[in-house]
Amino acid sequence: MSNFNLSAFSDAVADVAAAAAPALASFATHHHGTASAFHWRDGFFVTAEEVVEAGEEIELTLASGETVKAELAGRDPSTGVALLKPASAAAGLPQLAEAAAVRPGNVAIAVGSSEGAALAVFGTVGEVGSAWRSMRGGAIERRINLAINAGGRFEGGPVLDAKGGLIGMLLFGPRRRALVMPYETIERAVATLRQKGHVARGYLGAGLHPIRYGDTTHGAMVMSLDDSGPAKAAGLHVGDIIVAWNGEAVHGPRELIRKLGPDSAGTTVTLGILSGGAERDVSITIGEKPLS
Repeated sequence: MSNFNLSAFSDAVADVAAAAAPALASFATHHHGTASAFHWRDGFFVTAEEVVEAGEEIELTLASGETVKAELAGRDPSTGVALLKPASAAAGLPQLAEAAAVRPGNVAIAVGSSEGAALAVFGTVGEVGSAWRSMRGGAIERRINLAINAGGRFEGGPVLDAKGGLIGMLLFGPRRRALVMPYETIERAVATLRQKGHVARGYLGAGLHPIRYGDTTHGAMVMSLDDSGPAKAAGLHVGDIIVAWNGEAVHGPRELIRKLGPDSAGTTVTLGILSGGAERDVSITIGEKPLS
């Protein structure tokens, strides 16, 4: 017979969630749903960038049941991190400590909040991979996917290890697959958001469309140009096809956008251009995407 105590394990999971609950808050989203947020430090909360809109009124419901108005202090679409600043500081908010390294198979506990009520589910870490780039070009320190069943109310909430350490923030990827924005990525994004209110993104100033032959995408066609954008200043024209970035093949707009991450702004790159059947190289200084 196994010595595994299911009741003790159940209580341990619930205890981890209960210990984190005072750091959580919830708020109504522009999708007419509810999302979670959690206290980072110094009175600031973090949540998922996709569930907040610039200019909207945000009202956080804390674990105590108290409601406080909050402003959007900054957002970073490239990492999915948004920073919220309550109008009035709540006393005694805990700060979640960083988790140790996790491995596939480790228990993961997603916690959330809904109108002050605590939420918790658990599963396992399904994958731990190397650094990667998001679809918006953000540099993410680690790939962490979860084998967990969490609904929309958990989005923007913390994911904890078995000791209650903060692995990162729960987001949803393609097909609503649960993934974690790692602690160290959040820390880097928050530092910039507190200073600037945004994270710079690379900017070409060109509308792009994929060029396909059969099932294969072979480049990104320039469909429009911003009058004051880097692409027009570098001599690109409507109808040009971007096929390479610093000698590396570009197979479509999505791949190009990934290269236009925050670290690309201000750098000079060489684009391979196919124009009228002839290939040429164009040197271009990547701009910083204007705030919209």
